[in-house]
Amino acid sequence: MPAIGSVSWFEIGSEKPEEVKQFYSELFGWRFKLNTDLAGVDYHAAITPGAPGPVGGIFDHAGRFDDYAVFYVLVEDIAATLEKAKALGAAVTMEPVTDASGVSFARLHDAKGHHFGVYSMPAPAV
Repeated sequence: MPAIGSVSWFEIGSEKPEEVKQFYSELFGWRFKLNTDLAGVDYHAAITPGAPGPVGGIFDHAGRFDDYAVFYVLVEDIAATLEKAKALGAAVTMEPVTDASGVSFARLHDAKGHHFGVYSMPAPAV
């Protein structure tokens, strides 16, 4: 498990995900696995060489957005992080969403307009 506060996920949004996957597969040897944890979302988890599992993903935005690349920082509490970020001048651009596996994530623009995301993992089963 990555440390809280570390950059530990990335996402590339494209309306041509197959071309993006082919590029990174050929350039870096990345592999991809379809992730169905969020209903109605075409998302391909990216597995980089030596990684024990996915460390990012390719999102097929189907032309709903401009293409983008964004990093995500692991946090303990999404709501508290969003409040602190807003107090520091950030703007929330995507309210928190939780997928079927219990991972929650949100996107923001920092005080200077840079796009980034935060996410939290589900609490461990007791």
